[in-house]
Amino acid sequence: MTTGATVLGCAGTTLLPEEAAFFRKADPWGFILFARNVLDPAQLRRLTAELREAVGRDAPVFVDQEGGRVQRLRAPHWSEWLAPLDMVQMAMAAAEPGQEEATACRAMALRYRLIAAELRGVGIDVNCAPCLDVASAETHAFLRNRCFAEDPALVAALGRAAADGHLAGGVLPVIKHMPGHGRANLDSHKALPRVSAPREVLESHDFVPFRALRDLPIAMTAHIIYDAIDGENPATTSPVMLELMRREIGFEGLLVSDDLSMNALAGSLGDRAAAAIAAGVDIALHCNGDMAEMAQVVEAAGVLTPAARARCDAALALRIEPQTVDIAALRADLSGLVNG
Repeated sequence: MTTGATVLGCAGTTLLPEEAAFFRKADPWGFILFARNVLDPAQLRRLTAELREAVGRDAPVFVDQEGGRVQRLRAPHWSEWLAPLDMVQMAMAAAEPGQEEATACRAMALRYRLIAAELRGVGIDVNCAPCLDVASAETHAFLRNRCFAEDPALVAALGRAAADGHLAGGVLPVIKHMPGHGRANLDSHKALPRVSAPREVLESHDFVPFRALRDLPIAMTAHIIYDAIDGENPATTSPVMLELMRREIGFEGLLVSDDLSMNALAGSLGDRAAAAIAAGVDIALHCNGDMAEMAQVVEAAGVLTPAARARCDAALALRIEPQTVDIAALRADLSGLVNG
């Protein structure tokens, strides 16, 4: 099998002939969509079908649909969602005394079951959510309200509920940003964050949600330097950090890099992809649809290793056909939990 160790994007709302030809040759494992690719449900169903047709198989199609600021499918055709932290806080405030966590978890499961239904309806079957990053006073504003909470155990519980909602709806969740982005005080889209916390603090706090959800099928790595573990390389390109994710956190699923075109990483796109794959990442993710950059990533990332192929297959095996549900009833249930 020669499937590429990549997930790639396209430029616009239709697949151009030259893009289809490129994807046919590169054969990426999957695709990722952004707001630039989205007009309306009919168009999006056509596009996801065209992407799969280009590689001749039922390739996974990813999106970021966390809710709040980070959601690529928006009104009027799709639901508008509160940011995760805001919904958690509303659900907990509306809960009966002593039922705050249970209520928030039920709300998260319903929220992501509804999101999964909207994604499956247009051919998207992988969502880059939930964020398991533990919020703190120092968390950068780009991430703060995308987190669930400041307590690691609560983040883990809410993350499990969110993952269960995804899986019940036939959409694979991607836990991110392993092993924890919450202490970063820079936006990794723009610069390289460094976290200086001692290792024992990271292990007892930031890593906790990822360890608790290590059985899930897909995780995304963080473009962050953790000084106490590897002071030279971001986690995405650090063999030491990737070994930690596998051995200490215990994650055995598919490891996907965060977007390689983010400014946290240095070097050419080919250098970045090669470094990530060499460090132990299974899939190199490139998002902006630039053909010249994608060509570099495809060449450097190569094809799936046998181990990566097995992890890909294990993830796709969880991509079930969801049971029919009463969407209106689920929405009403969620509204009752959040609004009291």
